[in-house]
Amino acid sequence: MNTFLEKEFSIKILNNKTLDGYDNKNYHITTVENDYIYKTYKFSESLKDTVEAENDTLLYLQEEFDSYIPKPVPFKDHSFVKVIDSDDGKVISRMLSFLKGEFLGKAKHTPSLFESLGIFLAKLDIKLKDFKNYNIQARKWEWDIQYFDLNKKYINDIPNSKDRNVVTYFFNQFEEIVRPVIPELRKQVIHNDANEWNVLVQDGKISGIIDFGDVAHTFLINELAIAITYGCYDKENPLEWAIILVKSYHQELPLEEKELKILYYLIAARLCTSVCNSAHARKTDPDNTYASVSEKSAWKMLYRWLAINPIKAENEFREAAGFPKLKQIDIQEVLKRRHQHISPILSLSYKEPIHMVRSAFQYMYDADGNTFLDAYNNIPHVGHSHPKVVEAGKKQMAKLNTNTRYLFDELAIYAEKLLSHFPSKLNKVFFVNSGSAASDLAIRMVNNHTGTKHMMVMELGYHGNTQTSIDISDYKFNNPKGNGQKKHIIKTTIPDIYKGKYQTDNPNAGQLYGLDAVAQIKESTVSISAFISEPIVGCAGQVPLPKGYLNEVYPAIRAQGGVCISDEVQTGFGRLGEHFWGFEASDVIPDMVILGKPIANGHPMGAVVCTEEIAASFEKGVEFFSSFGGNPVSCAIATAVLDVIEEEELQENAKVVGEHYTLRLIELMHKYPCIGDVRGSGLFIGCEIVKDNSKDPNTELASHIKNELRSKHILISTDGPFDNIIKTKPALCFSKENADYVVNAIDEILKTHYNNV
Repeated sequence: MNTFLEKEFSIKILNNKTLDGYDNKNYHITTVENDYIYKTYKFSESLKDTVEAENDTLLYLQEEFDSYIPKPVPFKDHSFVKVIDSDDGKVISRMLSFLKGEFLGKAKHTPSLFESLGIFLAKLDIKLKDFKNYNIQARKWEWDIQYFDLNKKYINDIPNSKDRNVVTYFFNQFEEIVRPVIPELRKQVIHNDANEWNVLVQDGKISGIIDFGDVAHTFLINELAIAITYGCYDKENPLEWAIILVKSYHQELPLEEKELKILYYLIAARLCTSVCNSAHARKTDPDNTYASVSEKSAWKMLYRWLAINPIKAENEFREAAGFPKLKQIDIQEVLKRRHQHISPILSLSYKEPIHMVRSAFQYMYDADGNTFLDAYNNIPHVGHSHPKVVEAGKKQMAKLNTNTRYLFDELAIYAEKLLSHFPSKLNKVFFVNSGSAASDLAIRMVNNHTGTKHMMVMELGYHGNTQTSIDISDYKFNNPKGNGQKKHIIKTTIPDIYKGKYQTDNPNAGQLYGLDAVAQIKESTVSISAFISEPIVGCAGQVPLPKGYLNEVYPAIRAQGGVCISDEVQTGFGRLGEHFWGFEASDVIPDMVILGKPIANGHPMGAVVCTEEIAASFEKGVEFFSSFGGNPVSCAIATAVLDVIEEEELQENAKVVGEHYTLRLIELMHKYPCIGDVRGSGLFIGCEIVKDNSKDPNTELASHIKNELRSKHILISTDGPFDNIIKTKPALCFSKENADYVVNAIDEILKTHYNNV
C-alpha cells in the first residue's frame, strides 16, 4: 500500500496507522510535511457514486470552510476517487487531508463549547443550502431520519425484549407525530452525522468536522437532532444541554415552530437508529467493536428521553428559540367541561387533579409538560401504551371485530393460552367486558350450580360495580352511604395479622382465622353457595390472606356443597412475583377464578375461569351471550399481554423489583414511627401509616404523603377503611431505580414532616 500511495501522491510515508471504521477501512498516513487520511471501501457502483458525492460536497465547502473540513487530495491523474485492485478484491479509494484537534468525545464539555457547536453547524448548513447533488438526493438508507422506517428490520436483532419494545414505541410515535408533517419540513443537504467522534475541538471551541460519508438531502432539523443526540447522550439531564444547541443554532439559522414540535421525536429516532444498527452489526460482524462504540450511551439516553414529557421538551426548545411556550390549558376549564355532562360521583384523584394527555410504560405525561412516575395504576399491567399491545389491537381492529356467534381463531387461541397458566381442573373460560361483569357472571353461575344464593364474603372485600357485585362487596355495602348487608350474605372477618385477633407473633394465625371462618360455615342454617375473596384484599389496604387460612376454609365450603372463588382481578398475571395467580401462594386450587383489570392492559375485558363441572351445569340453563365478551380484538390484545409478560419476563421482574421495593420500605418503617406495617407481594404493596408508635390509623398523614408525592410527580394512592394505607401497584415494567425514586421521595417527605412537628 505504501508504495502505491507514495507513487500516486508523490509523498514519503513515515507511518501508516490503521484506524477504526464503521463499514470501510481508514489509514492515518504520516509524512514529513503533512498528515493524511487514506480511505478504502468495498466496491459497488452505487457506493462509488456516494463517495464521489461526498467529495463534491467537500470541494463545494472548501472556500469558506477550508481549515474546518477535510480536503480531497487528487491522485496523479487529477481524479479524487480511484477504483483499484487489492488483496480484498476491487476497492474504492481516496485521500483526504488530516484535520488536527481533540475529538468532542474526549473534550471537556462546557456550555460555551456547545454554543460553538450549534453556531458551527448552523453556518455549515447555511452554506450547504444552495448545494445540489442528485446522487445525494437519490440516496435512501438507514442513517437518514426521513427513512427511519428502514431500521425496523433490525429491531429483532436487539436481544432484550424490553429494549425492543421501547424502540418500537418510538417508531410508533414517529409514525403518529412526525410522518404527517414531513411534506412541510425544510429539506437540503446536511452533514447528517455530527457525532462526538466526527467533531473536533481546539481551545474550547469547535475546530472542524470530519466524515461526510453520511451526507444527506433530508430535513434541515435533522442536523440539530443528530448533534443533540450525540452531544447529550452521556448527560444526566440531556434536555439542559440540548437547549444550548437549539439556542445557538437558532441564532445563526432561525428554526421554525413546526421543526421544534417534532425535534423530541427526531432525537428519539436517531437514538433508535443507533441502537438498531449496533445490534445488527453485532449480529452480522461481532468483531467490529467500532459499530457498537456508542451503544451503551445511546440506550441510557433513550430511557432518559422516555422519562421526558414531549410537551416539556417542545416548550424548552421553543423558549430557547425565542418562541412563547405552548399555551397552558386552564385546569378549571377542563373541570368545568367535564362536570357539564359527567357526574361528580366519578371522583378525581388528588387535591389538585391532573390533566393527562399521553403515557408510555411506567410514565404518564400531563398537559403542562410534567412527567409522572406511575407507581399506582395496575390496569396497564405491562406498561402504558405498550407497542405490542397497541399493535395487536390496531391490526385486529383493521381485520375483523365481531361476536362469539361466529367462528374466528382469536377466541380459541387466547382461551388456550390463558388456560395453560391454570391447573388442569380449571379448563373452561367465559369472557365478558370487565372484572365487575365477571363477578356478576360468576355469582350467577355458582348459584345455578349449587341451587342456593347464600354467599360467604370477605370483610372489606370489593368485587365490582354491578348490583350483584356490590351485594358481595363489604367495602361498598358497608360504606356509610351503602345499602347495607343483604340477608343472603354471610360476612367473615378479614384475617389481618397486623392488627386483628391473631397477629404476626402467632405462627398459626392463618389457620386460626381459617378455623373461625369454618365455625361460621358450620353455624350457618343454610347451605352456602360460594366463598369469594381476593388473595390479597386490596380495598382493605393490601391485606394478604395468611398461610393456612384458605386450607381451612376451602374444604369446609366444599363439604357443604359450595364453590370456592378466587378474585384475581388485581393479583393475577404475575403481579405477585413468586406466583402467576394469588391463590397459588396458599397452595390451594379454587373452583372458579375471576379476571379483569390487567387482562388486556386497559382494554375493557374480563373473564370467569372454572371447572368443567360448573360450566356443564351452567350450560343447562338459558343461553349465555355477551355482545362484546371474547370478541377478536379483545382476544388479540389479551394474547399480546400474555406474550409480553413472557417475553419481558415480567413476573420475574415483579419478584425482583418487588422484593427490593419492599425492603426499601421496611428500611423506612424502621426509621419512622408513623409506618406501622409494610405488606404485600411482588408489585402489590401496602404501607400502613399510623399515629407514632401505635396501630391507630393516621389518615391525615397518609393523605399528606400521597399529595406530596403528587407534587413530586409520583402517582400513588391510599386505601383501607381509614384511607391510611399507601398502596403501590405499578406496571410490571417498574424498575429498581423507579422503586428507589419513590422510596427516597417518601423519605424526604417524612423527614420534612418530622422536622416540622
